[in-house]
Amino acid sequence: MLSSPLVVRIPPSMQMTDEQFFEFCQINRDLRIERNQFGEISIMPPTGSETGNRNFNIGGQLYVWSEQDGTGICFDSSTGFKLSTGAERSPDGSWIKLERWDTLTLEQKQKFAPICPDFIIELRSPSDNLKPLQEKMAEYMREPGIQLGWLIDRKHRRVYIYRPGVPGETLENPMTVSGEPVLPGFILNLSKIW
Repeated sequence: MLSSPLVVRIPPSMQMTDEQFFEFCQINRDLRIERNQFGEISIMPPTGSETGNRNFNIGGQLYVWSEQDGTGICFDSSTGFKLSTGAERSPDGSWIKLERWDTLTLEQKQKFAPICPDFIIELRSPSDNLKPLQEKMAEYMREPGIQLGWLIDRKHRRVYIYRPGVPGETLENPMTVSGEPVLPGFILNLSKIW
């Protein structure tokens, strides 16, 4: 059985700077690490093979669309972003418009870019509790720049759709989900995700 994330609480006097946290993540490359706005560090176990395959499928579909569209770039689940709250998050998949990405310096792009993607996807693993993922999605929706988020819950065959300032929407067992109008023409095929 896969385990839940390990949460490490750091005393305020021992909080890492952004540089130290980035270095901490680099020397622990085999771990998936996030830090919330309160400085708590979450260490997530690797996903199971089935979830990894589903996540790769999602990322592949996003990549193909992004290359054809050409107006932005996409990122995989190992990419960290520094949010305005101070949290460092790593969505399972994400996309940023080139016009926003190009405002960052080369140094900012090489570390945890201080930007929230326009679009993010989270895929619920069998070991994930839904509530923390929903809280994470709500956190993203408070960020400048975010336009759309999907939380895919394979266990219950649901897709939770998030948009800033708008009540969430839940799709029950959809075969596809559309990224319109944020991602024009992007339709995620869920047949191999379920």
